[in-house]
Amino acid sequence: MDTYSSQGTRIPLSEALIKRLGQGTNMTTTSSDDKMTQTSSEKMTKTVSDKIEVTTTEVDVGDKDEAIAMVGEQKHVYDPAVAARAVRKIDWYLLPAMLFGMGLTWYDKAILGAAVLFDMTTDLSLLIPDRSTVPPTVDSSRLSWATSIFYFGFLAGLYPMSFALQRFPLGRILGVVVVVWAGVCLSTAGVTSYQGLYVNRFFLGFVESIIPSGFMCIVSSYYTQREQALRQSWWLCSSGIFAIAGSGLNWGFAQVQGGGLHRWQYIYLLAGSLTFLFGILCFALPNSPCSAWFLTPEERFAAVERLRDGQTGIRCTKFKMAHVKESMLDVKVWLIFVMMITLYMINGATSGFGPLIVSTFGWNTLESILFQLPLGAASFLSTLTAGYLGTRFQGIRCLMLAAFCLPVICGCLIIWKSEWSYHAPAPVVGYAITGLTGGAATLIVVVGMSNVAGHTKKSFMSATIYFGYCIGNIIGPQLIRSQTKAQHYPEVWLSLVISFTICASCSITLYFVLRRANARKAASVGDHDEAERAKMAFQDLTDIENPYFRYSL
Repeated sequence: MDTYSSQGTRIPLSEALIKRLGQGTNMTTTSSDDKMTQTSSEKMTKTVSDKIEVTTTEVDVGDKDEAIAMVGEQKHVYDPAVAARAVRKIDWYLLPAMLFGMGLTWYDKAILGAAVLFDMTTDLSLLIPDRSTVPPTVDSSRLSWATSIFYFGFLAGLYPMSFALQRFPLGRILGVVVVVWAGVCLSTAGVTSYQGLYVNRFFLGFVESIIPSGFMCIVSSYYTQREQALRQSWWLCSSGIFAIAGSGLNWGFAQVQGGGLHRWQYIYLLAGSLTFLFGILCFALPNSPCSAWFLTPEERFAAVERLRDGQTGIRCTKFKMAHVKESMLDVKVWLIFVMMITLYMINGATSGFGPLIVSTFGWNTLESILFQLPLGAASFLSTLTAGYLGTRFQGIRCLMLAAFCLPVICGCLIIWKSEWSYHAPAPVVGYAITGLTGGAATLIVVVGMSNVAGHTKKSFMSATIYFGYCIGNIIGPQLIRSQTKAQHYPEVWLSLVISFTICASCSITLYFVLRRANARKAASVGDHDEAERAKMAFQDLTDIENPYFRYSL
């Protein structure tokens, strides 16, 4: 049976397969959508099985995609039933774990907002009363920086972590970093000053940066362009799920009385313990479909070959500076970057200050926590809706992204302009509507990752997406000025209305950029050669270098 190098540069390949690849012209090519009789299906299954022999030899893939060692440069027949079975296994193995892991990244950021209601602000001197004003005010700048500094750490870790995932065995590096993340999260319970909290949150952000960029690349390596929208949404919807579950957990911790620790310390101990368990699971993660141990050899072959038509590639461990240079000059990358900044300013404001803002409407601590439930539900439903529609209908992703921005703008205006009286319903409704940000965020990730090729460029794009995410989250908390509470924090809501308008405008611009690029590629290739197109699929070319790559709108 074939085995595969964890580095992906030299991969054992059956001699029978090498011989078969050399005779590729004798093989009939077909797409997975072709109708086949039972007899032809059986023949194809036998053909694939013939390629998997015990005798192995080494194939040096050099700077090409590791998939080329398994399926070669020519298109091959595979059984659609086998491919479908492989996709189901990939779904069940990868997506629940990714959902849980991404949910943890959301939870240990968002619990700062709940912890401030559990005397954390008093214990660590995060809110400073200013009695020099009449009436007295509260300086929340320390809390703002405690929220923002996490994202400085995230920024510092993004590109190193993304390229480390490309270069080294995926499961090992992810497992080690997540276990370290668990330790940092657990140590938050031992922090005794706001300075210590700053240091803790910087390192928390640094190690967490490996999760979203890694998950984006994993999905783009296992799924076709069309499938990616729904699969990306499945792990991104974890923020909504954990907003709901986390609110329930935090409400439970609010009932804790006595004990040797403060209530906010118990929350961090729980989050750290769950993260450690996830870290242990990460060690079992395969590098790519080529080495997925939970698939049979026949399923691995089908899982790789079916990705040929998309031209996005699977995995190449060689870092290519040319890909980085191309990315830095690519207008698509910059538009995605700006959209992430403008979209996630709202997250920076609400993740650390959400419960505190809701408490301003006259709700007590427990009620303020429970009002995160509708916010989480809106995020969860909008994320899955965006993923489903983006998979079901072609050519609408960019336009749908702009559409998701509109209700969020309305929600911000409702909060800002409505009356903040005791138990006022309007601002709470507006707050819940802002949860639709989840749908827009999903589509940015999908559009960004499905429209780049070449592993180094994919790593760069994934890091850049979350670079913009971090900047937005750094800016957001700084918009909160406790001195303007009586005016309903006008800096926050006005800034968010402007930022979402910019995001919608960028998504429409991106739609026309991608459509024009597709037209240029179609005109340059003309009547394309299927053999040449199949050969290009696993050369680790970028989307711009590969004339057969087509952008998903």
